[in-house]
Amino acid sequence: MARKPNYNFERMERDRAKERKVAEKAAAKAEQRERERAARGEAPPSDDS
Repeated sequence: MARKPNYNFERMERDRAKERKVAEKAAAKAEQRERERAARGEAPPSDDS
């Protein structure tokens, strides 16, 4: 007997995976910018609000 599809759950899982991938890519880009900034000898930006 075939299983009953749970479309909402499957969509949430796909969306969650997509968000995780986007976040990982953004983190990798931020790390790369920091490495390039350190290689040039620049100070990291400060968050003095």
